[in-house]
Amino acid sequence: MLLALDVHYKENYAKSVGVIFNTTDDTPVQSLVEIINEVEDYVPGQFFKRELPCLLKVIETVDLSTIEAIIVDGHVYVDNDYKLGLGGYLYEALNKQIPVIGVAKRSFHNTEEVSKEVFKGQSKNPLYVSAIGMDLQKAVTIVSQLHGDHRIPTLLKLLDNITKSE
Repeated sequence: MLLALDVHYKENYAKSVGVIFNTTDDTPVQSLVEIINEVEDYVPGQFFKRELPCLLKVIETVDLSTIEAIIVDGHVYVDNDYKLGLGGYLYEALNKQIPVIGVAKRSFHNTEEVSKEVFKGQSKNPLYVSAIGMDLQKAVTIVSQLHGDHRIPTLLKLLDNITKSE
């Protein structure tokens, strides 16, 4: 099973959502929603300080022994020198026990060695996949197998929709 996570920030709170699913599923096994009333301010270059506590709030409700990997909307590394991004900080917060796959819509400059482009469906725009705690090629295979005929896999799109809904 995989756990995909995302956060959406409202005016005075954050909505953190997780979906648990099998790789090729088109519907989640379970959806999880947590509202976080006290959210850190955004600090440029330190986004993880705002996002990580929100992700961990959802993870607290999950039996991680059933999870093969966690997918985050973002990068594991922000440069080829392996400087950690959100996914890398999440991996460390989980005591390096669960692999984390970053799936981002945009690349960072100087990350071509730590991420791979994945093209889904007929899209000419790739997703940028990175991983920690598992081989990058395995992460690419998992993302390539996610259900959906469009750039954004079905359940990652559903996750985004749930996160942004009232």
